[in-house]
Amino acid sequence: MKTQSGKKFNLLFNGVVIVIIAVTAFFFIKYLVHSGNYEETNDAQVEAYINPISARVGGYIKSINFEEHQLVKLGDTLIVIDNREYLTKVMEAQAALEDAQARLIVLNAQIHTAQTGTYVNKDMIAAAKAKFTEKQQDLKRYKNLLKEEAATLQEFEQMQAKYDVAQSEYNAAGNSLKTTHSKIEELQANHALLEAEIKQKTAQLEFAKINLQYTIITAPYSGRLGRKTIQEGQQIQSGQSLVPIINENYKWVTANFKETQIEGMREGQQVEIAIDGFDDKTYHGTIEAIAGSTGSKFSLLPTDNSTGNFVKITQRIPVKIKFTDTNIANVKAGMNVIVSVKK
Repeated sequence: MKTQSGKKFNLLFNGVVIVIIAVTAFFFIKYLVHSGNYEETNDAQVEAYINPISARVGGYIKSINFEEHQLVKLGDTLIVIDNREYLTKVMEAQAALEDAQARLIVLNAQIHTAQTGTYVNKDMIAAAKAKFTEKQQDLKRYKNLLKEEAATLQEFEQMQAKYDVAQSEYNAAGNSLKTTHSKIEELQANHALLEAEIKQKTAQLEFAKINLQYTIITAPYSGRLGRKTIQEGQQIQSGQSLVPIINENYKWVTANFKETQIEGMREGQQVEIAIDGFDDKTYHGTIEAIAGSTGSKFSLLPTDNSTGNFVKITQRIPVKIKFTDTNIANVKAGMNVIVSVKK
């Protein structure tokens, strides 16, 4: 009995050993075949654009219209800032613009009045010139009469005085026209300054309206929000990061292959992607770009081999891989993946 039990045990043991050897041989051969046909790395992660949504203006948060990790669409209102201060600035800028526009209307009326006054000045010049010409002729006549002793010296002197008055009135009328023209030039110069001021006030009004619009913070594109770290009533500053948003419409894989693996790689090459979080699920993609340098060259403090402390380490080259599968909604940025590139 013991001999039969020993034989059965030996047969069972040998069978298990054979199975283990067969399974090991199968996976080893599979690995050799796969290694011969693919370049593989597990130094790879899913990437996506993660952008912070920042405040363009400061103020108190009036309301928050999202929850953590919520899916949002382009233009959805996320945060509303108390806008009373910015609304007041818009009203103030509007009033300043209307004041400048009213002053421009008054100035235009003054220019029109001054231009109309030039016609009156010209009529006064014409009348003064006619009177001056008349007195000039009378003085000439009296001068001849005085020589012929047909007029007295007193009458001549009276005519001389009238002539001087007419000449002064004629000169005054001409000077009045010059003064009016100078006044018009001054008003036109003020008109140009006031037009420039109106442009400035218009720009200030537009700037105030833009700041008012910034009190409503919307989603810059469709995606999934990150952690919620703000609360209603909180004071925020201009430029402060409020919540990150992940672009769900564009994801890719960054795989860091060893420098000895990329010799045969090219853009457009087919790629198989196995994600650690999803068993028995293989995604497909293509190589979109191969970095122009090793990853260490992009570091903040790249290595300097000229110092003499050189240790040769196999470098890795970042390779960008685009998903060709469309059903990748469950794929999250940062997930670890295993990438296999067909040789």
